Amino acid sequence: MPSFEQLREQLEASTTALLTVECQEGVVGKDSALPELAAQASSSGALRNVARLVGAAHDAGAQVLHAVAERRPDGRGSNRNARLFRAAERLPVQQHTGTAAVRVAPPIEVAPEDIVVRRLHGLSPLAGTDVDPLLRNLGCRTLVVTGVSANIAVPCAVFDAVNLGYTAVVVADAIAGVPAEYTPAMIRNTLSLVATIATTEDVLSCWKDHRRITRA
Repeated sequence: MPSFEQLREQLEASTTALLTVECQEGVVGKDSALPELAAQASSSGALRNVARLVGAAHDAGAQVLHAVAERRPDGRGSNRNARLFRAAERLPVQQHTGTAAVRVAPPIEVAPEDIVVRRLHGLSPLAGTDVDPLLRNLGCRTLVVTGVSANIAVPCAVFDAVNLGYTAVVVADAIAGVPAEYTPAMIRNTLSLVATIATTEDVLSCWKDHRRITRA
């Protein structure tokens, strides 16, 4: 893993974006379609850490993007080519466009300058969405990945970011999956091979230092 100086260079606010993955009411909120995942995101502190990171990104001037998964009520354009998608169709809470389920969940605060990117298909917040061109237009080279789940959407985001040429930083205590022990195993055995692994405090320290330097 990089030194603090190397991490601070990777996290230069003007070229860094923070991505929250599926941190929406219908996934991690009190009325989640996936209560086990929502409970883990809350009890692990991951959701609280995502909110802290979003606030720090706002203060440091790093771009924040919120990746939201949703579907039309008629299901048009959504995948049905995997068991996961077919099971999601039967859940009591649906991530329908325009409903409370697809709002970014508290305690995360969405600022006017944040960008919410919504997808109707697939597993990844990047593949087939506007995230890549948005990042390029913003001049971002590093993508900080947070949110859920460590099982599927988070690794998909990391792999796609790396394949597109970005430096991926995974905040280990700001992602969650089920069962609880799966998240550290995914980080240790997979994500650490392709991304920089950091903690919330690491990132906050880098951005606090950035604010101190830019204001001096």
